[in-house]
Amino acid sequence: MLYSELSEGFLVEAEPAYVPEHSDPANGQYFFSYKIRITNKSAKKAQLLSRKWVIVDGKQHREDVEGPGVVGEQPSLDLGATYEYSSFCPLQTPTGSMRGNYIMADSEGKIFSIKIPLFFLRDNHHNN
Repeated sequence: MLYSELSEGFLVEAEPAYVPEHSDPANGQYFFSYKIRITNKSAKKAQLLSRKWVIVDGKQHREDVEGPGVVGEQPSLDLGATYEYSSFCPLQTPTGSMRGNYIMADSEGKIFSIKIPLFFLRDNHHNN
C-alpha cells in the first residue's frame, strides 16, 4: 500500500512491506522494509538535512529516532526532482506504525520541515 502526504510543496510517499525471510515470529522478530519517494513540487530547491521518526509497535511501545540525512545521504532536490531510498524497521510485534518528518534547508538557508505520512507495518501472513 502506498501512503502519501504533501507539505511545503514536497510530496513524500511511503510504501512498506513485510519481509518474511528476515523475520522470526516464533522469537518475536518481525522485519519490515519501506521505500520512500520524495518529490519536489515546490518553487524552491532544497536539501534534506535530517530525519525524525516516531515508530510505534503493536504494544504501543514508542521509539523516537533522529539522525542526519537518510541512508547516509543528504540529497538536494531541484525543482521537479525525485529522490528515492529504501530502508527497514525491525519490530517485536506483527503490527506497528511509522511517521515523522524531514528537516530541509532551502537555497537561502531557511530551515523548514516536511511531513512523512503515517504508515502502517503489518505482517499479512498472520491473522492478527
